[in-house]
Amino acid sequence: RVLPVRRVSFEYPEDLPAMWAPHLPEFSAAANAISLGMPYAEPLFIRAMRSTFDRIDPDLRARSESYIRQETGHHTQHKKFNDIVTAHYPALRHVQRLMAANDRWVWRRSPRFRVAYAAAGETISYGVARWTEAHLGELMDRAEPVPATLFLWHLAEEIEHKSNTYDVFEATDGSRLRYALAAVVGLLTIATFTFLGALVQLWSAKRLRYPITWYRIGKLSVSMAFVLVPTLVLSSLPGHHPRDFTDPIYLPQWLQQYDPATGTMPLWGSVPE
Repeated sequence: RVLPVRRVSFEYPEDLPAMWAPHLPEFSAAANAISLGMPYAEPLFIRAMRSTFDRIDPDLRARSESYIRQETGHHTQHKKFNDIVTAHYPALRHVQRLMAANDRWVWRRSPRFRVAYAAAGETISYGVARWTEAHLGELMDRAEPVPATLFLWHLAEEIEHKSNTYDVFEATDGSRLRYALAAVVGLLTIATFTFLGALVQLWSAKRLRYPITWYRIGKLSVSMAFVLVPTLVLSSLPGHHPRDFTDPIYLPQWLQQYDPATGTMPLWGSVPE
């Protein structure tokens, strides 16, 4: 089906702390690092999808165009948030340059690999959404509402469009080996940049000297790996389709609170009128 496009815009308070989940700064730092990659990864996915438009049927093309509109909204809003984070931690600009170089490297690969990379990237995003919903209270209940709403809106739409890039991949290629390779590359890439970006922030905040920081980094990493690795393995098997996954329940329902008349989502933690 053609995806709805929610034109959401976020206004951040001037005193917004970069560690916007103060009870769990390691999570804040990791989420910020992932956000830094959105203005690079998502335009790459968009270009990969557009490169297939002469080879896919009109229905899939219409779905892909609506997917592109969703993704454009995501990386546009993350860019605004990233400007706040890099103002707090200017050293992150070095990480951003590495992210840009990585995306240029991916784009120099074959057209089929780019599409497989986009499909695997969206599977990773779907896995992150599942993991986040499973830990929603722990991660978000004491978080600053505006960035929490940004991330949850994005992740809820990742659930909504989980099948689109996969369908394009199957329509234009379908090689499970190529997809598995792209999934390994994508997972290693996001893990490396998330860890590196988080370390830069935690070092700047003088938190790396605390054993609890390293404990929490390890706990978050292992917990996430237990979701992402099986998800990617299953998605690489013959006969798999993203619709075979059981979707989270709450985030798609929460997404229904979007008001198209005003273009707003109720801030996380608020009670809609």
